Amino acid sequence: MATFVEVAGAKHPDTYEGLPVQPLEGKSLLPVFLGQTCDRSAPIYWEHEGNRAVRLGPWKLVARHQQNWELYDVEADRTELENLATKYPEKVKEMSALYDVWAKRCNVLPPGQLPHERPTVPAKAATTAKESARRSGA
Repeated sequence: MATFVEVAGAKHPDTYEGLPVQPLEGKSLLPVFLGQTCDRSAPIYWEHEGNRAVRLGPWKLVARHQQNWELYDVEADRTELENLATKYPEKVKEMSALYDVWAKRCNVLPPGQLPHERPTVPAKAATTAKESARRSGA
């Protein structure tokens, strides 16, 4: 969000219709897009539909929906093929605790409180369904 606010030249509001708005999280990535360096000493967090992650230095902690955390050293393993969670359980514990604090502060629902995971429709099946609907006039 910080990047979009900066690019738009906008100001993140403190209130909306008289109610307080949660403070803006994070830093703009615009300097990175412009080829400048960015201080990455603080963790980066994200969550989307129950998929969650933390990036801290070379470490990336990720979990899909209600599955266990996976840990990757993305500097040594850019394609995230070797899950190091069992090799470095203390790092998993440290980073998952950081995630929990962030998620609570940002009002992110715990995975168990989210709707069930939706099945993924393969692109070809989706295209076929759209084509069928188009032909039938739907």
